[in-house]
Amino acid sequence: MHYEYNFSKIKRRTALFLAVVFFVFLVLVSRLFYVQLIQGAWLSRQAHDQWFRDLPLQAPRGQIVDATGHVLADSQTIYSVYVRPSAVRDAGAVSAVLSNALGLDFSYVNQRVTSRVSEVTIKRGVSREHMLTIRQSNLLGIYFAQDVTRRYRYGDFATQVFGFTNIDGDGQAGLEAYFNRYLRGLDGQALTGADIRGREYEGSTTYFIPPVPGASLHLHLDHNIQSFAEQAVERAIADHNAKGARAVVMDVNTGAIRALANRPSFNLNEIPRDDVALLMELSRNPIITDVYEPGSTFKIFTLAAALDLGVVTTACRFGCPGFRVIDGERIRCWRTKGHGTVDLVQGLNVSCNAVFMDLALRIGVDNFYDYIRRFGFGQKTGVDFYSESAGIIMPQKMVRTVDIARIGFGHAIAVTPLQLMAATAALVNGGNWVQPQFASHITDERGRVVERFQPVTRRVLSPQTSEQVRAMMEAVVRDGSGKNASVVGYTMGGKTGTSQKYQDGIIAQGKYVSSFIAFAPATNPRYMVLIIVDEPGNYMYYGSIVAAPYARDIFDRIFRYRQIPPDIDITNEFTQMPEVTGLTLEQAIGAIARARLQVKIYGDGGSVTKQLPPAGTRLIKGSVVLIRADTS
Repeated sequence: MHYEYNFSKIKRRTALFLAVVFFVFLVLVSRLFYVQLIQGAWLSRQAHDQWFRDLPLQAPRGQIVDATGHVLADSQTIYSVYVRPSAVRDAGAVSAVLSNALGLDFSYVNQRVTSRVSEVTIKRGVSREHMLTIRQSNLLGIYFAQDVTRRYRYGDFATQVFGFTNIDGDGQAGLEAYFNRYLRGLDGQALTGADIRGREYEGSTTYFIPPVPGASLHLHLDHNIQSFAEQAVERAIADHNAKGARAVVMDVNTGAIRALANRPSFNLNEIPRDDVALLMELSRNPIITDVYEPGSTFKIFTLAAALDLGVVTTACRFGCPGFRVIDGERIRCWRTKGHGTVDLVQGLNVSCNAVFMDLALRIGVDNFYDYIRRFGFGQKTGVDFYSESAGIIMPQKMVRTVDIARIGFGHAIAVTPLQLMAATAALVNGGNWVQPQFASHITDERGRVVERFQPVTRRVLSPQTSEQVRAMMEAVVRDGSGKNASVVGYTMGGKTGTSQKYQDGIIAQGKYVSSFIAFAPATNPRYMVLIIVDEPGNYMYYGSIVAAPYARDIFDRIFRYRQIPPDIDITNEFTQMPEVTGLTLEQAIGAIARARLQVKIYGDGGSVTKQLPPAGTRLIKGSVVLIRADTS
């Protein structure tokens, strides 16, 4: 019995021992499986990292190319200088060479060279010349990494369009940010054998994993037309002592943005990174991100809706005593003494507020809001750009009769300039709304097209209504308030706009936004230009005077650049602005009258101190010019 008891006990212990052994074996096998198969790749990389030192090779960023094939932004190779303290044999010599070549303080460099870290960056953004100077010293412990910096061919040029990159080559604003995934590329590496302390083995080999260049972004933007727009906004600010100015040029049929210029601005090769608030302000693209009351430029949409619905004809006549009383509120026309009795064409030519209040009331809230949405107001255009605003429209259920009247002439609604451009293009191109676009296509490093971008389109207006509106807008430039935008020999259409600015929800006295939107040729619309002058000074703020002349300058240069032939007889249609600065007011008025021009006078003095445009400027007969009269 005792023997059987001991034997059973031994069997149990043996079984337990075997179970433990089996369990340990299972754990070891499982761990081996996990290490070999699950963690194998990761552990291999860890071992690789311990036995190799790697230096990054930044990928060249893709080019930004305009519609003519002209490169506007590309990449330039620069270098970063590193030191591995464990590999340094003569810290003093290394510190001296680096401080002299890089213009750094010796003590600062020496502190980093003698630090107890495995690797330390001395300086980034080093030129090739300085890199070669350092390399010629043949001192141990100094290493170089290839970096890439962005270079913009023209500096302060389409600044808010392009945006910029950070020091690591990632897009931070503008098209650089929006198309970063195409432009960025894939970084490479330079791998050198080293021990655990980072020291290179004698005779070690360096392996290179080359970077993959980024794809190139091809734009609809034309650098020649962009230069016309840049110069126009600069002149507008200088001539009118304005806070800012903007210009956009777009193809009315395709939505292709040919130019977009903003001032004030900055040089993209000298980014003010030390002042973040200033950088954020100047890099914002107000054409896309900001809203404003469009004023009289919105009247063309009221007109189009009324014509399309059939609630008005060109034979209709309207009386303007200088105001309308709606819901008990007196709403003034901009011409407080009124325009008298005018027909629809005349009402648009003189931009009579009363006419468009009447049209808005005839259309009605429901129908008007239907057309407002058709034209894309209150919603984003979908342009290929970040931070686009949808604009501001009053909730339809809250609109009163007096509100719809104000919307009729461009108040009580806020739009972005780009929304206005897209909607106006639809008015004159046959009734098709086309999504605005910067980008045409993407190509790889071999020049092969890898992606092409197509705009969204939709019909918003009948072709018949579009033709009517186009003809009436042509009359505005030929006979009405847009005459200062006329280019001799060409049919053009357009609309002026002047609106007050708001500050803290109330009207900012004396602050205006002057604008003019135009298209040409009127017989076969192709180009559209929008000029906005923000807070013009010198007592002048009407869009017909402040903005229209700069649209004319852009169109005049486009016609010559694109070799677009005149489409009307120019015989005896133009004259020249005489020199009247320094003359008495009476003498100046006489000289301007003899030149077959109209004059608008500012100031109450007897001597002319300033004139716009300058003497010798070619003008259509009947154009309005400006003079400033002060006391001598």
